[in-house]
Amino acid sequence: MQRFSSIQPRAVERIPLSPFSKLFFANTRIAWLWFILRLYVSYQWLTSGIAKLTGYSIAFGSFGKASPGGAWVFTAHGNTGLKAFLASAVTHASGPFPSVQGWYAAFLVHIVIPHSFVFAYLVTFGEVLIGLGLLFGAFTGIAAFFGIVMNLNYLFAGSISINPILCVCSLLLVLA
Repeated sequence: MQRFSSIQPRAVERIPLSPFSKLFFANTRIAWLWFILRLYVSYQWLTSGIAKLTGYSIAFGSFGKASPGGAWVFTAHGNTGLKAFLASAVTHASGPFPSVQGWYAAFLVHIVIPHSFVFAYLVTFGEVLIGLGLLFGAFTGIAAFFGIVMNLNYLFAGSISINPILCVCSLLLVLA
């Protein structure tokens, strides 16, 4: 019978933080930057969510004006805005250069569109809750994470607009 000697582990080495990481993620003097970024992302989510909730805009440039999609919840035709968005996404899944992948279009057609009434509530209250979580600084990392999830779904549906910017900003907030 052969005996095996035990192998002693080496000492654990710590990788030092880069100067960039020290400045932005470990320095409390840069907290004002994260505060401004958090307020900006919160403003974007709240204006979008409140417009879907009430049917009216609270954005600086269009305060009090009717939202183009109308209210998405608590109305008889609440899911029409979401259905129009999803129908547009599904039409962009065909052609020689589709902006929506086939697997995501299938997910939209078979799961989201048949249950669009439920998803209208999820999207509306999700946007409002993400905005409130970031505004008050409560569960900032969790709110930013779910903001990333929602932005990725909007990107998968072919809606570029401000989604990549918010996705990067939310990722930075999660890291901070």
